[in-house]
Amino acid sequence: MTLAQRGRSLSVSGFLLAGAIGIISSTQTWLTVERADAGEAILVPGASALVLLAPLSLAVLALGAALSIAGKAVRLVFGVLAAVTALFLGWSTLQLLLAEPFDAVSATVTEVTGLAGGAAVHEVVASIVPSAWPYIALVGWVILLVASVVVLTTWRGWKVGGRRYRTDHVEVVHDGPVDAVDSWDELSRGTDPTR
Repeated sequence: MTLAQRGRSLSVSGFLLAGAIGIISSTQTWLTVERADAGEAILVPGASALVLLAPLSLAVLALGAALSIAGKAVRLVFGVLAAVTALFLGWSTLQLLLAEPFDAVSATVTEVTGLAGGAAVHEVVASIVPSAWPYIALVGWVILLVASVVVLTTWRGWKVGGRRYRTDHVEVVHDGPVDAVDSWDELSRGTDPTR
């Protein structure tokens, strides 16, 4: 079986896996703030460290579910959207890991300590230590990017999906009176039984 033939299942699986990793990681501790005032460490969850993490992860899950029944043009759009999302989330996660993310922790520090403003937050924060979860999320964004590339390279070769959700017009001729069951069947086919 070629990549083009397995493109749909690989892509849908990749989208769903990446979305699930994003949702799970949004509830876990991404950053631990060690305090300069010898107070208890402040744990910053992924959803606070990266505000768009949970909504975009849910969107990726929805794209994965819809991709399984999408038509040709929609597949291409979903592939592009997922690639852009993967690049944005990957870049944002890397920024948290490579720099001192004071902006990512300031809201949580303010909530815990009651101190607001950049200078006050800098005085409270001694260091910011990332957990394993940003790295796990980064793996999820790589999976999403690879799945997007699979969509963009194989979308033309996929079998047409979603036939069970379509109603094709079927002309039915009745030889006698129409009963309630026949009327419902005609409504299901999209025909008005009262004509």
